[in-house]
Amino acid sequence: MTDAEVYSAYEPPEADWLRVNFVSSADGSATLDGLSGPLSGSEDKRVFKVLRARCDVLVAGSGTVLAEGYRELVLSPERVKWRLDHGLPEVPVMAVVSRSARLDPTDPIFTRAPQRPIVVCAADAPADRQEALGGVADLIAIGDGQVDFAAAVAALRERGLRQILCEGGPRVFGDLIAADLVDELDLTVSPLLVGAGPGRIAAGHGSPGARPLELRHVLEAGGNLILRYLRGSSDE
Repeated sequence: MTDAEVYSAYEPPEADWLRVNFVSSADGSATLDGLSGPLSGSEDKRVFKVLRARCDVLVAGSGTVLAEGYRELVLSPERVKWRLDHGLPEVPVMAVVSRSARLDPTDPIFTRAPQRPIVVCAADAPADRQEALGGVADLIAIGDGQVDFAAAVAALRERGLRQILCEGGPRVFGDLIAADLVDELDLTVSPLLVGAGPGRIAAGHGSPGARPLELRHVLEAGGNLILRYLRGSSDE
């Protein structure tokens, strides 16, 4: 597939859209040696980069940001050109979810960011942490004791950040499912057997009932199955 075909394959159906991107092993593990990165190959990363180029805001939980070594959000010149050609800023906004706002304001994800990042935390996160982070990021402090994801997503969209890409981790994904906010799941099944131990791609709060999904496409590359599921209708 050409780059143009990959971009077209991930055209969002609506202006307001929340997609989640994950990779898992063939036996359902979300991590290998504690990280998702080793499960991902060049084929998966190609889709990963297109999804980043398409979004207005990239959301990730603080655990994922720290474990996977996220830094400032930058894109390749080719991805930047695609965004500019489509009327978007050069890079998306980075939004880090941390219930307690326990983040380092000197981290490059904040200090070197080409666009001012956002921190999403609970309203009752310690005031001193919120104040420290307020110097390097915009804060969305919402929810009592935990992040109110429905309100946080609404707040992002009020800022014009309507195309939302979430890269995890499992706890954030689980909370988004529980809040009934997920429009799309993009899942790469890696041709690896990890064995017992690691968890699933969704964790945290339970969710009443299962949400139906429609399989939009299946791509195969290098033994990877690259799946795109859209939110389905329970009437079908």
